[in-house]
This record gives sequence, structure tokens and C-alpha cells, in this order.
Amino acid sequence: MRAVGSSLPRFDARAKVTGRAQYPGDVNMPGQCYMKILFAERAPARITHLDVSAAAAAPGVLAVLTADDVPVNEYGLIMPDQEVLCGRAGGLVRSVIDQVLVIIAESEHQAVAALDRIDIAYEDLPGVYSIAEALAPDAPLVHAERGDSNVLLSYKIRQGDVEAGFAEADVIVEHTYSTHPQEHAYLQPEAGVGWVRPDGKIEVIVGGQWMHEDREQIAHALGLPENRIVVKYPAIGGAFGGREDLSVQIVLALAAWKLQRPVKVQWTRQESIRGHHKRHATVAHARWGATRDGKLVAAQIDVTTDAGAYAYTSTKVLGNLTLACLGPYEIPHVWVDSRTVYTNNIPGGAFRGFGGPQGHWIAEMQMNHLAEALGMDAVELRMRNLWHEGSQLATGSTLPAGVTVRETLQACAEAAGWQHDSDGWHKPRPAQAQPANDTFHGAFSLTTGPVRKARGIGIATSYKNVGFSLGFVDECWATVELHGGGEIERVVVRHAGADVGQGAHTVMRQIAAEVLQVPLEKIELIASDTDQTDNSGSSSASRMTFMAGNAIKGAAELAQKMWNDEEDRPVIARYRYVPRATTPYDPETGASDPNISYGYCSQAAEVEVDLDTGHITVLRLWSANDVGKAINPSMVTGQIEGAVAQSVGWTILEDFKQQAGRVLTDKLSTYLIPTVLDVPRQVQSIILELPDPQGPLGARGMAEMPFVPTAPAIAAAVYDATGVWFDDLPLTPERVALRLA
Repeated sequence: MRAVGSSLPRFDARAKVTGRAQYPGDVNMPGQCYMKILFAERAPARITHLDVSAAAAAPGVLAVLTADDVPVNEYGLIMPDQEVLCGRAGGLVRSVIDQVLVIIAESEHQAVAALDRIDIAYEDLPGVYSIAEALAPDAPLVHAERGDSNVLLSYKIRQGDVEAGFAEADVIVEHTYSTHPQEHAYLQPEAGVGWVRPDGKIEVIVGGQWMHEDREQIAHALGLPENRIVVKYPAIGGAFGGREDLSVQIVLALAAWKLQRPVKVQWTRQESIRGHHKRHATVAHARWGATRDGKLVAAQIDVTTDAGAYAYTSTKVLGNLTLACLGPYEIPHVWVDSRTVYTNNIPGGAFRGFGGPQGHWIAEMQMNHLAEALGMDAVELRMRNLWHEGSQLATGSTLPAGVTVRETLQACAEAAGWQHDSDGWHKPRPAQAQPANDTFHGAFSLTTGPVRKARGIGIATSYKNVGFSLGFVDECWATVELHGGGEIERVVVRHAGADVGQGAHTVMRQIAAEVLQVPLEKIELIASDTDQTDNSGSSSASRMTFMAGNAIKGAAELAQKMWNDEEDRPVIARYRYVPRATTPYDPETGASDPNISYGYCSQAAEVEVDLDTGHITVLRLWSANDVGKAINPSMVTGQIEGAVAQSVGWTILEDFKQQAGRVLTDKLSTYLIPTVLDVPRQVQSIILELPDPQGPLGARGMAEMPFVPTAPAIAAAVYDATGVWFDDLPLTPERVALRLA
């Protein structure tokens, strides 16, 4: 059995299903004490009084750490615009995500009890809690030190002459769209242990997505050299982008350093929901034009995202969204204005799709509206405008080779029942619908039982960038050791890429075994320890299989050559993979070569809408993904099904609510995520393997792709069922019922 292309069991599966796997919350050390964090109670506000003496004197309390205890009191993944701790008289809190102080005690119960003894008073300040408020001329400034505007960053794309393009159009559609925040809701809330090792290094054992970045930020805040900090990742209970920014890492290191004792922290679900960032809310206005024969001629889009109180990855998400809002289409005349703005809400940050879902919601809904206005099938309209090999982006650069969006749309449409003849593509009629493999029939009739229900089908297509973008230097290191005498008896792979549940560490083993042509059992992986590995970059941006695969492939090939050429054993090869360079947007025109590579996905959805309650049931969903090469097909299918479940949740169920900066949905009883009864009754995963010339063995990054087109596919299906368009997410029962009433 070949290592690559086989659905081999994940190496950590048995430990996880039997409960033996150690997650951050499972790690305990002799003599450990416990930490609790006091979060800001409101925002924005100024701390007018802070007295910790009663808490410090409480039973079991070992220390109360405030802003004065942090050597360099700042951090941030993109820019250091947030304080580690803001607890001091005169301290400013901008969001309820702000950590005011930490209490360390002999037991968690004692630390919790001491929180009630903190004597703190606030002066409420004027705040901004929406995009509209942030952009108002007289808006209070969230970061007054940054200038006279709440705009954190803005981008432009200019191509052709957009007004001349609209003059060529026979049909113009103009709509306003909005999307909402989404909570990551990973299985394990934030947790970890920090301690000072006998060698004097501060070790932090947590869950995250980029160990070396965690180490860099901890070292900066503590004012220490990076080699004094060690970060380790045990098993990680999900991430989806939610662990890309820091949560407990710095305060754990700080507390362990100050007390010279192991310190443990474990957030509750409520603390987790208020303590980490969310998917960005967006508001957009779009105007697109097409000729009578369905050729796009002009697109004008104005889009704004809610960055919340701190930058996190808002600038990078905006970079992706700025291009994604044009979809995978050739449009000769383009005008895009995009910006992200500070508010006093929970910050927006990385979440699966990273701006792609919001951008493609705009683009695909515009295509849906154009198809209706033209009286043209939605697949036919898309096929007439899709990218192809050699297509040029609106930024002026040529797409990287391996453009397969057309193939994914064709595969998806055919699977969902669309037909193609000399007149083009045609949506399936009721008599042509394929029967589902359950009690639900496939006909799109207006009556399906004693209650008033309607069925419909919709389709959408998309792309997702692979790797860091817009000039950020991407790299990934790997080391491969070959041990043995006459033949290779043991292979040690060192790689720091985080396995956040997606199976990355299994894929790394498979690629090494394939390149070296040795049994998988001979591969030993040393990962998740900054002391033993080089920088891998983050497990995000659909990059880990792509980047780690190329790095491990390069190291393995170099090691094999050394093995054949040299007699000394073991052979150790260290390799740095650097992909082709990207460039940032020109500030006036947007001209750039923005991304290393792309992956492509198309989806169709069949829904049933209860016309009285507004409840949407996704009966079937077809997801066609070009993955380049399926390193482990069963894990690819798992990623498709998982992304679909998560994106269906964002589309029709999950509704994160904030009011005046406070989180109203801070429990899983008020923030609803899909259960087994809420996901599609049937998901058909269609895996295409059209190699990416840049990918390791042809593989593309794919785990984010199946999230991106789900929402517009479902919205199109709801329109097909009801005759009503919904341009604002989420499509919750109350929102749908009110529109249908």
C-alpha cells in the first residue's frame, strides 16, 4: 500500500478515542497552582480605582498580577495594539476581551473566590458598537493614539473604467449585504500550564496554531530573549483560526516566571466565548453589470469589516476579502473599496475561510441576482465568466497555473442533476431530481406534507488562497534524519506544524514515507516543541499540507541524496521551503500578485423551508473540491464534511449577539451550533485530483475551501423554494419567517 493516496488511520486516533491523549487541560505538574483572569466588565471604560489588597490577602492566594507586573505590556499578531493586562488606575479597557489582572492561588476555587474581592471602579466612556457608528464623522475614537479615524486599514482595486463598463451593461444589479460574527466553539476551551524548567527556560504548554509566533510574543512581553521561552503543543481540541491569536500564553509565562512555580489555567466555556476573537461581521454594497448574453462587464463594491477593539488579523482578512468579493470571474472593469474599522466589540480575527466566506457571499449573491435578471441558469452564467488557465486577476497578475474552478463547478452541477446541451446548462426539474438515500424525496414541490413546506436547489462556486499573501514572506522548515546501516531502519522527521485536529501530523508521516519509499511504521515525527523544531509558520491559510509537504519532501530528498553519497550515519538534512513571492496591493490601484496558489470548490444545496416557522433544513449538499492530490482521502472527506457542518451553522443557525460591547450569547445554550440533526441529511463529497504544479506531490491546501460557497448555495436554494431573496446572514427561522409572512 502506497503511503500517499491511501486512507490510512490517523496515528493518534486510538489515543483520542480511548481518552489517553493529553490535551492542555489534562496536563498537570507537581506543586502547580491555579490562575483566574479578571476580564473587563464593560467597554469602553477607564479604570478609576483598583485595590487588590483584599484579594491578595484571601485564603490561598499567592499573587495578584496587574499591568505594573508586565515588563513590556503590549502584544498583537499583526501589530502590538493590546495590553497584556490593563489593570491599573487610569487603565483603559476597549473591549470585554481585555484581561484586567490575574490571580494565582493554591486552588482554582480559591482563585475564583478571590476575584470577588477585587475592588475596582470604572468610568464609562462613549463607545462605538457597529460599523456605521465607527464610520460616523463624530464617532468616538477607539484608538485615539492612531489618528483621527476608526479606520484601521483600507484597500483599493481599480481596473479598467468602471463607469464605461456599466454603460456597456444590459442588466445592472445593485444590492447591500451583511454577514455576522461567528464563534469558533472548539471542543476544548483555552487551557495550559506554565513553569520554569531547571535550565531556567520558561516552558508554556498550551494549544495554538503557531508555536514560534507564540514564543516570540511571550518573549517580547516579558522582555526576555526568545531562547529563554519554550512553547509546546499537546493534543489540541480544535482551532479553526480561533487559536491564532494569543489567549493565555503570555499570562501563564508571566505567572510562572514571577512565582517560580508551575501555574495552570483552564477557561470555562463562557470565558472562552468572551475571551477570543470571532469571524468578522461585514457590510457591503455591490453593483454589478452584465451584457444580455451573460458576460460580466463591471463590478463596483464597497465593503467594511468590524475589526473590533484590536487589530488581531483584521488587516490580513481584509486583504483576502478585497479580492474574494469579485469571485473567480473575469471582469474587465472593477472598482473595489474596502476597509476594516475599530469598534468596541469583541475583535474579529482568523476563522476558517479567512475573509473568503464573506467575500464570496457578496460575489455569488450578485451572480445569483444577475442570473435571475437575465433569465439565465445560474450555472450557465457562471460558466461564461469563470477563470481559466492564463486568466488575469483584477490586480493585474496572471493566475498561478492549475486553475480548475470550472472543473469543480461542472462536477458539482452534474452530481446535483444539472444537464448540459447545445443551449447550455439547465437546472434539474422536479421529474429529473435524484432520490435521496433517506425518507426525503428529491422533488422540488411546494407541498411535501401536511404542513406548508417548499423545496429548492441552489449552487455556488469559489476559490480559496493557499498560504500567506500580499507580500508576507512565507517559509517552512523541516529536518529529516535517516538512521540505520546498509538500509534505512528509522526516519526521524522534525516539524513544528500544529495538528489542531485536522490530521496534519499523519499527513507529514505519509509524505515522508512516500518520498523515501519506506514503510510508514519507520517514520517518527517530533513536533510541537520549539526547542526541537524550526519555524513552520502557522497552521492556517490552508497552508500546512502545502508548506509542510514541500518542506518535508525537500528535506527527505536531500537526506536520501546524502544517504546515497555518504557513509556517515545518521544522515541529517535540514531544509527551508520558500514558495514563490507575493506582492502587496498598490495603495492606489491594488496592482499586485497577491497569493501563492489557489484551491477551488463548488457546492450545490437542496433545502426544505417550513413556510410557517421559517426553519430551513438542508436535505442534501454536494461539495466538489479540487484537492490536487488526496494525501489521505478519508481525511479529505472528513474535512469536507466538517467544513460543511460549520458553514451550515454560520448560514442558518449561529447568531452571535453583542449589545453595547457585552456578549449576550456566551453559553452554548444561547449560542446554538449544529447538532447531528442540524447538518445536511446527506453530504456528497466529490474529490477532484488535478495537481497543483507548486504543491507537494500535486497537493493543494483544502480544509477551508468547503466552508466558502455554502451560504450563497443555500440562499439560492431558499429563493428557489420561496421566491424570496435573503441578502443578510444568518438565515435564522425568525428572520426567514418574518420575510415570508
